Amino acid sequence: MIDLGISKMALIGAVALIVIGPEKLPRVARTVGTLLGKAQRYVNDVKAEVNRSMELDELRKMKESVESAARDVEQSVRTGASDFERQWSQALNAPEAQPPATIEPAFPEYRHPKKNWRLKQGATPQWYKARNGVRTRALSGAARVARYRPKKFD
Repeated sequence: MIDLGISKMALIGAVALIVIGPEKLPRVARTVGTLLGKAQRYVNDVKAEVNRSMELDELRKMKESVESAARDVEQSVRTGASDFERQWSQALNAPEAQPPATIEPAFPEYRHPKKNWRLKQGATPQWYKARNGVRTRALSGAARVARYRPKKFD
């Protein structure tokens, strides 16, 4: 921006003090400060808008490149599938190809899993339950009251 040194700033301040006067100088300095702040905010807003538009352009370019890559992949898959289908039909129509013998699929024999859904066997170790405070035994109402009773401070 503007290259102002300490000596130039002092000279400007002295001239402003002589021209404006010591009574009005603080108010003028505040006004100049607020105007400079507004100008900086405006410049920052413009920079942010320019950055956003550049990012949008980059995103559009990236989107176009991804779409073209997707089209290329789709085209290669289609050509591969058509080649495979053509080769498959040629293999089926070949005179030396013999029809496959009818093989009945062998399904495994059903075995009952020997599970009883009423019997639940937990696999959680006791040390884990003790560490995390999982209840393993039932507490009576009186025992629960005694356990959670607030401590008395004498």
